[in-house]
Amino acid sequence: MTSATEPRQAEPRTYGNWNRPSTPGLIPGLGMIGTAIMFSGLVLMIMFIMAGNWVIAIGILAITGITLLLIAAKDIHGRSLAGRIVVIAAWKHGHAKKRTIYQSGLLGISNQGEHRLPGLLAPMRLYEGHDAAHRPFAVVYSPQQHTYTIVIGTSPSGEDLVDADQIDLWVARWGRFQADMGDEPGLTSFSVTVETAPATSARLRREVELNMVNDAQPFSVAVLKDILASYPKGSNSVQAYVALTYSDMQTAGSRRRRRDEMIGDLMTRMPHLTAALEATGAGACTPLGARELCETIRTAYDPAVCTQFDDMHASGERDDIEWEECGPVAARNNWDHYMHDSGISVTWEMTEAPRGVVHANVLTRLLAPQHDVLRKRVTLLYRPISPARTPDIVETDARTADFAVNSADKPSARALRRQKAARQTANEEASGAGMVNFGMLATVTMDHERNRADVMATIDNLAASARIRIRPVYGSQSSAFAACLPLGLNLRQHLMIPAEFTDKL
Repeated sequence: MTSATEPRQAEPRTYGNWNRPSTPGLIPGLGMIGTAIMFSGLVLMIMFIMAGNWVIAIGILAITGITLLLIAAKDIHGRSLAGRIVVIAAWKHGHAKKRTIYQSGLLGISNQGEHRLPGLLAPMRLYEGHDAAHRPFAVVYSPQQHTYTIVIGTSPSGEDLVDADQIDLWVARWGRFQADMGDEPGLTSFSVTVETAPATSARLRREVELNMVNDAQPFSVAVLKDILASYPKGSNSVQAYVALTYSDMQTAGSRRRRRDEMIGDLMTRMPHLTAALEATGAGACTPLGARELCETIRTAYDPAVCTQFDDMHASGERDDIEWEECGPVAARNNWDHYMHDSGISVTWEMTEAPRGVVHANVLTRLLAPQHDVLRKRVTLLYRPISPARTPDIVETDARTADFAVNSADKPSARALRRQKAARQTANEEASGAGMVNFGMLATVTMDHERNRADVMATIDNLAASARIRIRPVYGSQSSAFAACLPLGLNLRQHLMIPAEFTDKL
């Protein structure tokens, strides 16, 4: 008698083990600065009690208690009560001063009648260079951040009809790419933007006509004409961009490099960067020229011009849009949405990464096109960590996790899991793995007739399917909208309270 056994299928690979940066505190919810405030208040109170001044001691106790309450009281998104009060006060002050309204053109704030980008993007300038393959690439200079940003357009094919082994290989190479960015000289941050929108008939017609031969069979021509008539009604356009931001100081304390030096340096790096991205499954990668980047930004602020751009490209015409004309004619930053030209946008921020272990396709539904919106833009923000700082960070996280477990009589399951994840991260770092800080923004643009509440509910459901927690960026919709664009805007450098301070609360 013979027997046969079925081949055992490999289990799908899972991912995870990320932690939110934190600092140790004596009381849950209080970081290093909160603990320092508590001890300082107690010391001052004891000093005044010993001096016999009970009134001042009671006042110090009340002030310290209220301050600690404002810091420790946090919502499900990790936002403290003090942070929410600051945001509300700042937005109301700006609204009262009419700083939430932007008007450009002949009747706007510009003396030249230009349509410049609003808000934090206004100081940015656009230049263009050519790499070793004679490809033009746009360079966005930010004088406030002292950074130069290049944008690479990609054409990912997706996971349809792709073997699981190939997907695992792509993910591994993408992880290797992130780790290598920690060694990239001068790189401060990079982002990946996936933008989806309904496709226009002009783009498909141009693609078909360019590939149609004169002696084609009548049946084939009839099939293509039928596709041109019916397919654009339900098709979508998916575009992806990778923006890499470099500081004009190659190392800390060095001199600031001039524009020509930066463009020359980026010119030599472009072929290596595009080749490394193509190995991650990003498809054909080419740098975006100045004109292409201007079209992308102009379309983001005024989605109605997308049809005009596609019609011009289909007819072989060339648009000469300038950087000074990429901004909206009018815009208004409301508390929970952003109005700009022909669209209304709402931007969400990720407040908690997917919990537990996830699969490689965890963001598929969130990135998929939506038929009831004009545009959807999901941007993953990365800040690579230098290999020189990585050991100190993982050791600090491990000590913080151990302190949270050892200081509690009955540590929670979340604290135990965090301790296990911190130890695993330390072991992986010791084996040569890299570290990177990451976040996510999602922007949905709809027309003025859409029901904003229904669209927001849809995005919340998609985020739930991806096992992430998101919240609208209340009071800062215009800034979040700008940060979601592939321009290298780093919001951490524009906060009212320095990020180095808030990270330790």
